[in-house]
Amino acid sequence: MPNKTYTISDLSKEFDVTTRAIRLYEESGLLAPERDGSKRIYQERDRVRLQLILRGKRIGFTLAQVKEMFDLYDSKPVEGEKKQIIYLLDIMEQRLEILRLQREELELAVVDIESVCERAKETLAELENTANQ
Repeated sequence: MPNKTYTISDLSKEFDVTTRAIRLYEESGLLAPERDGSKRIYQERDRVRLQLILRGKRIGFTLAQVKEMFDLYDSKPVEGEKKQIIYLLDIMEQRLEILRLQREELELAVVDIESVCERAKETLAELENTANQ
């Protein structure tokens, strides 16, 4: 059974990403489609990599970090997988710390905004009471 292949349009539609973004990932060395003239032919490996790229971006990885993980894995699959997992854990722990700090800052900002809104409502009510007297 022949391997399923994909066009850039197929992947663009499946993952709701622009063809321009896919070409950028290709230029960055993250995807390596075959060529038939000017037509790109993507294999299942490219499809999986695109899925991983998008997941990595969603959780805050840079394209360079995603590329480093791919390179680690490609170097020696078993050895590379171990290095990749260690690298992934390190990056994820760093990302978690950043997100936790951002969450704390957001929670403080919410408290401040709620306080300002409450004071503004009280002042508005006082002004309306004064105007009605």
